[in-house]
Amino acid sequence: MQKMAELLGLRDECGEGTLGAPALAGSCLADNRLNLDVYPDGCRWFLQLFEGRQGEVVQVEFLRLSSNDHLLGSTLGILPHLKHLKSLVLKGGHARDEFGSCQHGSLTSLPPDVGNLRWLTHLDLSFNSLSTLPSCILQLRSLRVLLVSHNSLVALPEDFGSLSKLTFFSAMKNQLKDLPQSIGELALLQDLDLSENALEFLPEEVGNLHNCTELDLSGNRLSSIPDSLANLKSLRRLHLHSNLLVTVPASLASLPNLSRLDLQNNCLRAVPSEIQTSPFVRLRGNPLGETEPSPQADESSAGGLRRLFLASGEDSFTVTSEGCKVVLACGIHFYFPPGAASDPLQIYFRTLAPDPQWVKLRHHDVLLSRVLELQPHGVKFQQEVQIWMPYASPQTLHQREVVVRTFSGQNWSDLRTRVEQKRKSKKHVAQCSVLHFSWFLVVSRLVQNECKVPTEGTLLFSSVDPNIKVTFPPGVTEEARSVKLQVLPVSAEEIEEITANAGCRASPLLCLSQDSLVDFLRPVRIQLPLPPGVTGLNLDRSRLHLLHGDLEGQTWDDITNQVVLEFTHLCAVFEVTHFSWYWLWYTTKTYIGGIAKKVYERLRMYQVNFIALQRKKDPEQVLLQCVPKHKVDPVLKKLQDRYRGPEPSDMVEMFEGEQFFAAFERGISIDTDRPDCVDGRLSFIFYSHLKNMKEIYVTSPVDRKGQAVKGQVSFYRGAVPKSIPEDASRRRKGPDSLWLATLPIKLPRLKPRWGENPSPLNGFSFPPLNLGNAETGYLTQANLLSIARRVGADWQTIGLNLGLTYQQIERIGYNNRDDLDKQILDMLFSWAQQNLEDPDCVSKLITAMKESGRQDIADEVETIIELGRQKYRESIRRVGLEQESSTEDSAIAM
Repeated sequence: MQKMAELLGLRDECGEGTLGAPALAGSCLADNRLNLDVYPDGCRWFLQLFEGRQGEVVQVEFLRLSSNDHLLGSTLGILPHLKHLKSLVLKGGHARDEFGSCQHGSLTSLPPDVGNLRWLTHLDLSFNSLSTLPSCILQLRSLRVLLVSHNSLVALPEDFGSLSKLTFFSAMKNQLKDLPQSIGELALLQDLDLSENALEFLPEEVGNLHNCTELDLSGNRLSSIPDSLANLKSLRRLHLHSNLLVTVPASLASLPNLSRLDLQNNCLRAVPSEIQTSPFVRLRGNPLGETEPSPQADESSAGGLRRLFLASGEDSFTVTSEGCKVVLACGIHFYFPPGAASDPLQIYFRTLAPDPQWVKLRHHDVLLSRVLELQPHGVKFQQEVQIWMPYASPQTLHQREVVVRTFSGQNWSDLRTRVEQKRKSKKHVAQCSVLHFSWFLVVSRLVQNECKVPTEGTLLFSSVDPNIKVTFPPGVTEEARSVKLQVLPVSAEEIEEITANAGCRASPLLCLSQDSLVDFLRPVRIQLPLPPGVTGLNLDRSRLHLLHGDLEGQTWDDITNQVVLEFTHLCAVFEVTHFSWYWLWYTTKTYIGGIAKKVYERLRMYQVNFIALQRKKDPEQVLLQCVPKHKVDPVLKKLQDRYRGPEPSDMVEMFEGEQFFAAFERGISIDTDRPDCVDGRLSFIFYSHLKNMKEIYVTSPVDRKGQAVKGQVSFYRGAVPKSIPEDASRRRKGPDSLWLATLPIKLPRLKPRWGENPSPLNGFSFPPLNLGNAETGYLTQANLLSIARRVGADWQTIGLNLGLTYQQIERIGYNNRDDLDKQILDMLFSWAQQNLEDPDCVSKLITAMKESGRQDIADEVETIIELGRQKYRESIRRVGLEQESSTEDSAIAM
């Protein structure tokens, strides 16, 4: 308690007054619940509340805190004082790292006195750093729901079965290797999730879980399962995909309530006929019918390897020493040869949107794919693993090459890559081989020729233009060094268009680089072709300029008078001792450096147009896209049946990987809490060969019942890229110079509908409700309001599980973007209005709450319904009322 007082004192010294506590208490300390995990300083506010209103805080029944909060440790000691606590959530995952991954919380243990919370029924410790299960949990005799997923647990305690009232247990994504025999003592357990662990066998006692309806063991290392699973007569769904199963008992097919048996991606070569013919069994990704390979078989043969086909929702698979082939839903393929992994290894994967903060493209690079992350990082395979990555076809990019680039955590490097085109799908695929896993992407770069320069010298040619060559004389270096050569061809038409001068001509751009910081000991001889139309016979030497540019292309110096230029019929030859960009220009201009900078900048830019279209059936749904100029017509033709809008913007120019923003103006607004929203504007990153498109809902503060809203969307440049030339940077200073384009957006006048019910949020006026039926119990308007008070930031997940569409959820969020309570109420009452006639809607509500991880709310709803049934039966016995007259008596508020 002293430490808490010190923290609160520190807060006051830092200028944070005590006004926050009363305000927070008024809004969050209602109905004995505290949802503080959505606030960055939730733990600090909890400490503040406990100090100022301790009598009320100790009455709290539902508490949610973020374990990413740095003050979590200071709050744990208060938990045992909350004697009435029924639901406790201490989850991580509220913060993200630089790559967008959820960060685990700091929780490693719980105070022993937490075991004295005798009313606690729901405990969620997911996304934390637990390596062992806190012993105090086993003292929670009322516990019904326990979630410890996404931790580092390697074992469960031997007396885990003492949690006799447990109905739901999730330990997915841990490191469990075995289970205690006492797990069979959990007689009331209905849902058990042990997916994505390291389980190699199951105890026979698992067959004692007679009330279990769903069992998820996917993503483990099981080679067999016990016959006792056939005793689980209540089982409806059994998930065993992505294991190492070689056999399954035929008795599984006779389970009376089983509706799904997932055996995909195992090692099953044969299965009992009872299982193979069952309609609810999934067997894809097994080597069914294939013969067992003999020990003498050639290990290099991939024909007998296990094949895994992963669905879109999966994010991991297991690799063994036998090797396997893996196909992801996004089209990425892997080949793990036999012996690549000595022990079974769980591989995790995900694809990420490229972020220019860490995806560093070089000049003239073009990104062709999203970023693929493979984990665990740093693990070295015994043999090379092959990866095939689909990429956008660079049809407009000529004299370039496609490579896979990998990130080591500190820098990017290019891998030896082979490209191919699939015969059936016509998709382009880049193949590489690696011994480690990290981040991977596909880029198009200038063709790169390289060689090792020994002390005796060598010769390096360009494969793009054989007239470009570099000669290294003997004695040019004391130690061998690596040299790279790249060429950027520049047509006479491009030079004329950019400079608006028909007399300007230029050679191909030559870039030379090396892996040494030391200049060469002897001059290196370079041969460059003369600009188009110029030969050694008609050459006017006063018009020829040799330019030297730094590696970033920021400065271009005329070095014509600093070198000795020799000429052949088609080429110029000169000598240098250090490497960079070299460029021959033929012009009447005397100061050519500025012109070269302008041309070099324009060669890196793409001409694009912006489009802003509205759905014909729903004008509030707006599609924004930045489209390269040559793709505008095909894109508009593809969208014209579903969208309408103004003509595309005028053409503008952008760099690959450049950030830009879309701002809605003049009465049009969007949800500013979106993660891609910066200072009220939508953030985009332009990549010429990827889709720069977003579809969002817009709203307006203007009352549209009386008039339409004529607004607009404007596009602005983001921060100036560091690598662009100084002249271009100067032109992009000030708000006006950042503007790119503006397009009109019109929201039509709202048409009143006859007999339309008032919105459930208008003045907090709610329509009367009677959900369900008399025999099974009703939920009334008051019940639903009470449920709403228990819902927090997870309302969107609950809404989706209730069957609302993603568009409905997004619309509710936008319409009530400044008020979480209104979002929750709007979601619940929207669902209720849609399901008034459904007699099973109450059971669907209970199921949705369970699927959303809110067992606490599901329990309360079941209690309401049971009380309603009792009251209904009593009323029947008491006065013999008909079913329809018992509605009001059967509804019991929370």
